[in-house]
Amino acid sequence: MADDVKEFRRALDDARRKSTAQLLFKCSRLVNELALDRMPPSKAKIRPSHTALFPYIRLEGTRQTELARKVGISKQAVGQLVDDLEAWNLVTRQPDPDDRRAKRVVWTEHGRVSMMEGLTHLREVERTLEAAVGEKAWQQLRDALLVLHDHLDDES
Repeated sequence: MADDVKEFRRALDDARRKSTAQLLFKCSRLVNELALDRMPPSKAKIRPSHTALFPYIRLEGTRQTELARKVGISKQAVGQLVDDLEAWNLVTRQPDPDDRRAKRVVWTEHGRVSMMEGLTHLREVERTLEAAVGEKAWQQLRDALLVLHDHLDDES
C-alpha cells in the first residue's frame, strides 16, 4: 500500500475516533448487527435494511413515501422491505384515513409482540456491552443518549 494511502487511512481513522457523531453511527450499526446475529433462528430473515424502517413506523401507521424519505432510500426499495415485513406478518398496509389513495404501513399484532420480544433480546445484548464498559459508564451513556434523544426527536 502506498505511503500516501497509509497516511490518509491513519488521518481518517483519527478523525473518525474524534467525531462523537461518527462513533454513534458506527456503534449503532455494530450493535444492530450484533443483535441480529444473536437473534434466535426464525422464518423471518430480518436484516439491517429492515430494522432501519422500524423507528419510523408509527403505531398509527406511516406512508411508504415517508419511510423512504426518513430512511433515505427509494420508494421501490422501501416497498420491497415492506413486502418482506408483510410476508412475515409484522406489518400490513392499510388505507390512509387522510388520503384514501395512499396506504399506511401499520404494525400487526404479531409485529407489536415481536417488537417487544426484540427489545427484550436487545436488552440481553446491552448487558454484555454494559459488562464491557462498566455499570456507571453505561448508565452515564444511557442518560446522555436520553437527553440527546429528547432534544433531537421530532416525534415527541
